[in-house]
Amino acid sequence: MFLNKSLHPLYRYQYLLIRYRKTNKNYSITSSSSNNLNSTMKSLVDSKQYEKALKLFNEQSQISTDFTINMAIKACTKLHDYQQGVNIKEKLSPKTLNNPYIQTSLIHFYMQCHKVDHGYHLFSKIVNKSNPMYASMFKGLITNNMSEKVLDLFDEMIIEPDSVTLTVLFNACAQIANNRAMKIGKNLLHKMPTNYQNNNVLLNSAIDMLMKFRDIENAEHVFQSMKKKDIISYNVMIKGYATNEMSEKALNLFEQIHLNLDNVTYIIIFNLCAELANDRAKNIGKKLLVEMPNNYRNDNVILNSAVHMLTKFGDMEGAENIFRSIKKKTIINYGRYVANEMSEKALDLFEQIHINLDHVTYTIVFNACAQLANDRAKKIGKKLLDEMPNNYRDENIVLTSAIHMLMKFGNVENAENIFQSIKKKDIITYNSMIKGYVANEMSEKALDLFEQIHINLDHVTYTIVFNACAQLVNEQAKQIGKKLLDEMPNNYRDENIVLASAIHMLMKFGDVKGAEDIFQSIKKKHIVAYGALLNGYNSNDDPSKCFKILTEMQDLDIIPNEIIWNILIGACSQIGMLLKGQYIVDQIPLHMQTKKQIQNSLIDMWGKCGSVKNAEDVYKSVSDRDAITYNAMINTFGRNGMGFEAIKLYREMPNNLRDEISHICILNACSHSGLLDQAQIIFNEIPIKTERIITIMIDCLSRLFVFDEAQKLIDDYEKTNAPYFVMYMALLSGARNNRNMTLSEKIYNRMKTLFPDQKQGLLSGSILLSNVYSSLGKYEQAKNLRYHEKKELGVKVKIGLSWTEVYGELVRFKAHDHSHPRSSEIYAEFDRLSSILIKYNYKFDSTWITRQMNEEETIESVLCGHSEKLAIGFNLIQKPIPEFIQITKNLRVCGDCHEFTKLIAKFYQRNIIVRDANRIHHFYPNGQCSCQDHF
Repeated sequence: MFLNKSLHPLYRYQYLLIRYRKTNKNYSITSSSSNNLNSTMKSLVDSKQYEKALKLFNEQSQISTDFTINMAIKACTKLHDYQQGVNIKEKLSPKTLNNPYIQTSLIHFYMQCHKVDHGYHLFSKIVNKSNPMYASMFKGLITNNMSEKVLDLFDEMIIEPDSVTLTVLFNACAQIANNRAMKIGKNLLHKMPTNYQNNNVLLNSAIDMLMKFRDIENAEHVFQSMKKKDIISYNVMIKGYATNEMSEKALNLFEQIHLNLDNVTYIIIFNLCAELANDRAKNIGKKLLVEMPNNYRNDNVILNSAVHMLTKFGDMEGAENIFRSIKKKTIINYGRYVANEMSEKALDLFEQIHINLDHVTYTIVFNACAQLANDRAKKIGKKLLDEMPNNYRDENIVLTSAIHMLMKFGNVENAENIFQSIKKKDIITYNSMIKGYVANEMSEKALDLFEQIHINLDHVTYTIVFNACAQLVNEQAKQIGKKLLDEMPNNYRDENIVLASAIHMLMKFGDVKGAEDIFQSIKKKHIVAYGALLNGYNSNDDPSKCFKILTEMQDLDIIPNEIIWNILIGACSQIGMLLKGQYIVDQIPLHMQTKKQIQNSLIDMWGKCGSVKNAEDVYKSVSDRDAITYNAMINTFGRNGMGFEAIKLYREMPNNLRDEISHICILNACSHSGLLDQAQIIFNEIPIKTERIITIMIDCLSRLFVFDEAQKLIDDYEKTNAPYFVMYMALLSGARNNRNMTLSEKIYNRMKTLFPDQKQGLLSGSILLSNVYSSLGKYEQAKNLRYHEKKELGVKVKIGLSWTEVYGELVRFKAHDHSHPRSSEIYAEFDRLSSILIKYNYKFDSTWITRQMNEEETIESVLCGHSEKLAIGFNLIQKPIPEFIQITKNLRVCGDCHEFTKLIAKFYQRNIIVRDANRIHHFYPNGQCSCQDHF
């Protein structure tokens, strides 16, 4: 905002007038009437009474001079009154039309009225082009979001740019900030005449440009070279530091200021303190607010920033006091409340407005409605859009906000209609549409639209498209995403937000190495990039790497935020190890542990680690429990085989908090505890039975081999809905446990007919069917099925993995793994154990062998190679053997391993927890399991 002061039209017209008078020594006012008219017109324009100025001009145009005409064109420019400006232009004499000052004003007029072609046409006809003309063209192109064309036009410039033109060029280079802009901008700065090096306006623009280039060192050099720094110079530097995520440096510089602060300083510092929100920022921000002079306490923009800052500090009372102190509240004041999720208040004020709305009001109200997206917001937003005057239907900013709102409403068709109506679409408009498609899970449409863009992309485009590719994860998405990343300009390769999205995308593609390479390339890593990397490790079944990254962050003094802690808690949930969970919890700051999202995540984590007591302790500490809190605890009980406790809590849960997840969790708890009667009672009570709720009930029935009722639920569902793959998988899983070959074949063949494109799922189904064949001794049939289906479907079988933690070491095993340095000891231990357990009447169960054995293999060698047994074996070769053994497996545990683990727990008198893909098994020293063999 402060940079634009130097380019204010008043400055240009004063400059033009002085030049005009100097070069036209014979200039005189031949008529006192004309002189009076000029003086009055200037006064009216200076006082922003543009309508009165034009009225006076129209009444006395017969005595107007070129100066008067300049004032009239300026008034038309300010009012964006294109028609009247054209009328004035058409009445001008050839002599006046050839006046360079009139030509400059007309260029400015055309550009500000968004008639870029007309501006170009006039400029191209001028023979002797001046610096003010170039400056007007450059400024106009920037205003019309065509900064690249500034550089094109500059390449054609045959005169040396003056200080004003240089200032505009620096601004254009700052806005573009690509390789070409960096080269031109730095070259202009290097060649800048020495007599300009005391021009603060010009140097401020240069600093801003260098900061946008992320060339901090040269920006600091220019700043230090300034002999008389003004407050604008400090503002530019501080804002540059903040933009480059160097907030501490920004505050250091602020504390060195010994000049009177202006409104921009207050706004920048309040926003900076809001972003940091640490103890230092709070001290500086609150002190600055207390000491702020009274003349700034009526400045709505400053007070909005103060409200935002105090809200970020968690000082809601202070924020409310500042807000109430604002004498004349406008919709813009509530616009800050929109940013702080107080959109209802913004709409309350909007409904009290009885004046004509401007483009800012439309934008804010559309954004407020988008944030709320409730019935009231939809009604207000759609009505406002329908009644919006035509003169705002060419305003890209307004229409982009409308598109964003409609997309939030899920009204994609109307958003598309608005988009199509925009004549000159800019990159922000495309971004809004693509983001809307992604939010509405229409990523294919998002990518189709992206491929239609023929204008320069900005950092937001890269971020959104990477996210769209991450959501879609098909061949088209992979091709587009990787191509976009390869061709991304260098100036975006230091943008943490953009690169975090790229890391997220590559992780979703399964390209962990590519994601790690991007992460390592970031010079100054922001916490957002760390979050993307950590989340990617979790999604790629490699959560153990998260702990190494946490150590790296701590070494670099990067303090994890709530998002990072949640991701790390998620890593512990995935690994399922109590010691790892406790390790992370011990490092989470106490004030962070009182945040509800953290508490909910901890309940889920402890539940997945098998510690129901720890989960309950966290649950009891939550004062304002929400649906997620109850659901996490119900799910914890269910996973750990405590079905009755889950039912009790479900009954205690307020009805208004129960949602689809609540019903799924309780039915799942009943299913894993064999509580069919209770499940049926709850199922019948559920008012709206969704696809997933019905699926869980089918799973419950199938686990207890009540196949007729399970099939009936499927048949009833399909009377009004398309078949759902997971329902058939639940049914097939039950048939496999029942070793019901006929039913398993029937279900699998129907799945192939109904879901030919569900290749990964069908492969899992074929494995279940082949398991049935193997369990019945039909090994050749099982082998042929697996081979045929794997070849036909063209997808890979998921590898069985098991993790265990022993004395601080987290170890992972695959089936028949020999990669561990102590593998020979593990297998030797199993040979010893097998002979001991056989004496206790243990017999290896060959029905769990799912393939034909090789000649050199035995039933014992095949079953002892299962990954969960290897993980247990690793614990048993330790000296001393751990008092408590814990295993996590990514697939379901087999029946033989289940029976084997019961005997191990009894033989060694150890508690053993094994978490598989479905539930958590607690094996006790008495040789029993918490699942009561129901798994």
